[in-house]
Amino acid sequence: MTKKIIMAVEDQRGLGSRLAGHFGRAPYFALVEIDERGEIADIKTIANFDEHFGGRGHAHENILSERPDILIVYGMGPRGLASMAEAGVTVLKAEGDTVQEVLVAYREKRLKELTEGCDHGHHCH
Repeated sequence: MTKKIIMAVEDQRGLGSRLAGHFGRAPYFALVEIDERGEIADIKTIANFDEHFGGRGHAHENILSERPDILIVYGMGPRGLASMAEAGVTVLKAEGDTVQEVLVAYREKRLKELTEGCDHGHHCH
């Protein structure tokens, strides 16, 4: 069974995309599907269309429509973290600067669960 992993990123460079410092303020999200062997089955980037970027709602509400299994971030607000927990999405603390580096850390089981949200809208790492 494949797993869908979402990461908040600063640009649209696939595996080379740099992670954003804070989930809700990220301009983009990398959506990575990992197959049962742990290999990348698909990767794409979507724009953050929340109210911070002229759209509607909050990033944590909007991203749930992508049905992620795992969210990997440096940090996110307490409401977003609670929203993910309520939806059954595991939130892990990012380790690394790019999508590629974070996926290596994920495969090596080095990522820890994020248990506290940031109380501000700035960088959390």
